[in-house]
Amino acid sequence: MPACKLARWFAAITFLMPVHGQVSARISSGNPCVCDPAKPETMKTRQCSLCNEAEKHSTEEVFFLKDINPRKPTRWLALPRRHAADSHHLYDYSKAERVALWKGAIGKAKELWGDEDWGIAYNGAEVRTQCHMHVHIGKFLKAAENGRKAITVRRPEDIPTPRTDGLYIHPVKGGLHVHLGEQITETALMR
Repeated sequence: MPACKLARWFAAITFLMPVHGQVSARISSGNPCVCDPAKPETMKTRQCSLCNEAEKHSTEEVFFLKDINPRKPTRWLALPRRHAADSHHLYDYSKAERVALWKGAIGKAKELWGDEDWGIAYNGAEVRTQCHMHVHIGKFLKAAENGRKAITVRRPEDIPTPRTDGLYIHPVKGGLHVHLGEQITETALMR
């Protein structure tokens, strides 16, 4: 197995391992989010922690949080303020909300990593452990540039919206390289 594939496989396994013995529920169409800000008792589970954070950011369309996972010390999250129905998938947000999210995340990524070294990842529906929709921001790992199922778009407005798969994005000459067709995408970013 090539070194880059082995590294991504190891990162994926590490990502799926429970933290401190806690097993998280996966958020998917078969296991929808039950977080409801109108019902405080539903907001107490770990999977609702980002929904709780969204409630604290009532004036911002998109907000940012430092990832609290000790295994991801350089990561940030970008989140839309608005809660979406059910499992908060990317496609549950309007085109304008998605564009605002992408532009905000790209701006934060450039602030953190410069114009060329950043990456943004959105995990697929089958591996998400948090209800509230979010994207990961970090330094892009060049080994993740596999060219498979990747397209180049010129601007954030052109980033596709998958139904169940994740995607990861990084800058290339003339635009953004968008990798599609994977579930675990945040392994394309440095921990």
